[in-house]
Amino acid sequence: MKLLVIDVGNTNTVLGVFQGKALKAQWRLTTNRAQTADEYGILIRNLFNLDGIEAGDISGIMVASVVPPLNALLEEMAEKYFHIQALFLEPGTKTGIAIHYDNPLEVGADRIANSVAAFEKYGGPCVIVDFGTAITFDAVSEKGEYLGGVIAPGIGISSEALFQHAARLPRVEIREPQRVIGSNTVASMQSGLFYGAVGLVDGLLDRLCAELGDKTKVISTGGQASLVSGASKHKPSVDPSLTLEGLRIIYERNLPRARHK
Repeated sequence: MKLLVIDVGNTNTVLGVFQGKALKAQWRLTTNRAQTADEYGILIRNLFNLDGIEAGDISGIMVASVVPPLNALLEEMAEKYFHIQALFLEPGTKTGIAIHYDNPLEVGADRIANSVAAFEKYGGPCVIVDFGTAITFDAVSEKGEYLGGVIAPGIGISSEALFQHAARLPRVEIREPQRVIGSNTVASMQSGLFYGAVGLVDGLLDRLCAELGDKTKVISTGGQASLVSGASKHKPSVDPSLTLEGLRIIYERNLPRARHK
């Protein structure tokens, strides 16, 4: 039997199917707040068909969402198309880690999933850098405690802000430029966005690793992890399926509850 995991972010929704601990398939979609439960169900089943996965083989669904309006739709989709009551990563879900945050309810579900997977796979202390709508940094102690972190603007947000607020600046592709000094507007913007992100990441990692100690491991995930991590002096391990792995681990820690929901 297989487990469907869904990570709903503000910009992208990532889905994965696990058989045991093996990730059999993974897809990245644009998060669409206007989609209906039927549209989600049909889309997911079509993706399954392309990868030869039978919907009837799905025995569980685990969801992490930072877009609350979509939760009810995903719950309806799970019941209608898979005849399963989805388990959401929310207060009361057993994660296996202590959360040392002033208000634990403020921590995004994806950040908890990342921290669980990073500690399980790499040990602590560690820092997880997630390149999403925001660039988040999450610190996990040597004992596996979630300590908190940092939230900074994502590269896409920075790019869009330049386009929206500077009349003569265009939208540009976010990529590593050939040289730092741009000889035209597009190249100059690409340099600023790319090396600005690298500088932000390195500067914050310097400070986070100084607080956590010399043995701190750094892991990156998210849409632009490979792009930025290669230029970072910290050379973080890129783990594109980290959040999905965290959801699998958390689901397994909640199996009795998941089976009786």
